[in-house]
Amino acid sequence: MRREGFHFDEEDMKLYDTAGAPNPRRVRIFLAEKGIQVPTEQVDIMSKMAKTDAFTTLNPLQRVPVLELDDGTAISESVAICRYFEEMHPEPPLMGRNAVEKAQVEMWNRRAEFGVFAPVAFAFRHSHPAMSELEVPQVREWAEANRPKVLEAFRFFDQVLSDRQFLAGEMFSIADITLLCAVDFARVPKLGIPEDHANLKRWHAEVSARQSAKA
Repeated sequence: MRREGFHFDEEDMKLYDTAGAPNPRRVRIFLAEKGIQVPTEQVDIMSKMAKTDAFTTLNPLQRVPVLELDDGTAISESVAICRYFEEMHPEPPLMGRNAVEKAQVEMWNRRAEFGVFAPVAFAFRHSHPAMSELEVPQVREWAEANRPKVLEAFRFFDQVLSDRQFLAGEMFSIADITLLCAVDFARVPKLGIPEDHANLKRWHAEVSARQSAKA
């Protein structure tokens, strides 16, 4: 599609993806909500494909996902990739429609990232035996220190969702995508939503029922 001098063709780009990893899933859900299809290439992080010279050229941090454009430009970090697609394909809006909404979505997305996504990742990466060669040094005490942080954040979001449908209000946004991926991945280090968190469980059931959640 052409818009204001830009040529936007999903077939001219490639998304380096890892099935089962939470950050690439954020991008897949975002794209599914937009109705955008992008060719993908799977990167097996457990076999250290992300540490090859070719992949390191794309992303020196050796992490997925990475979006490679047709001119060779590489965009890493899941939210940055989503921002690119939001700018090129603004409907439906997933990052806000005006200054206030954009600020609120950013605020809630950051709270979901720092409150749940990050401590879940620390709890997993610093405790799971399969990550011992990828997370060096693996500090089990740091994993254990983050487990209560996840539960504390669950309590916070349960209270927040008592008076709204989605995190940023009445509009589904990237903040909901981030929290969904974090909550689902929290099951790996055995950090599920407590039974008495009715609001968070209601929200999780609703967003999980969206077709995009299967991406």
